[in-house]
Amino acid sequence: MHVNQQTPIAFLGMGLMGTRMASRLLQAGYRVAVWNRSPHACEALIQQGAQSLELKEIENYPVILTCLADDQAVQNVFSQIQPNLKAQQIIVDFSSLSVAATLNLAQAAQQQGVTWIDSPVSGGTMGAEQGSLVIFAGGDAATIQQLAPIYQVLSQRVTRMGESGTGQATKICNQLIVAANSTLIAEAVALADQAGVDTTLLAPALAGGFADSKPFQILAPRMATDTFEPVQWKVQTLSKDLNNALQLAQSFNLKIPVAQKALLQLQAHQENGFAEKDLATIIKVIEQ
Repeated sequence: MHVNQQTPIAFLGMGLMGTRMASRLLQAGYRVAVWNRSPHACEALIQQGAQSLELKEIENYPVILTCLADDQAVQNVFSQIQPNLKAQQIIVDFSSLSVAATLNLAQAAQQQGVTWIDSPVSGGTMGAEQGSLVIFAGGDAATIQQLAPIYQVLSQRVTRMGESGTGQATKICNQLIVAANSTLIAEAVALADQAGVDTTLLAPALAGGFADSKPFQILAPRMATDTFEPVQWKVQTLSKDLNNALQLAQSFNLKIPVAQKALLQLQAHQENGFAEKDLATIIKVIEQ
């Protein structure tokens, strides 16, 4: 298949990331049809020129993009479109899933002659808006190559990590570092504050040093000023991703104690009513 702007694309999942990614594809001149479980999330994109998609029409779209919440959401949507899939279609899943769920989905798709590419992304809502995401792809190398025109609109870089599931495994390792790091950043900001440091100066002071990172530059200023809106990373999302990391490590009998400790903190925070809140609110756990 030759993928270009004339290739009809179905995009399922208009959350924080999906809406921004679909918007970029529309701006680049692609023909995009959008679907979301709650249809009102599609309205802004339809105003931008997207078509409204009925899942039963899925067979008309050679390329299907998904960006959904978790294993359960993707499995649910896949079971709805499965009866109408046809051979030669490509499903590109931008969601962050467990490796086990991805392998099952890829296999189920393959039985219908459909190629499944796991393509989780990193770079947050800002990266989605600017088209500067980094993508970790798992699956057939030739298909990943064919998808280059779409990937170019959405990302600065796509790396094929190996066979099906390796994209998700890479994203899990990425999230392990981000999520565990976020709890450590909160500890550093809280400690600096107690020691009389002007914590608003931490991000610029540490910039470019060994402790610097994108999460540090985003989270430290928000933590220093108690700025938790707009939500950039949901606590429950990072909690889910860390949980996936622990499950994956467990399947290899690998102990990852730092991640385990960070997960306990995030889960406790989530249960205290912060599930939908920004990751920066984890500072509240430390301060208490």
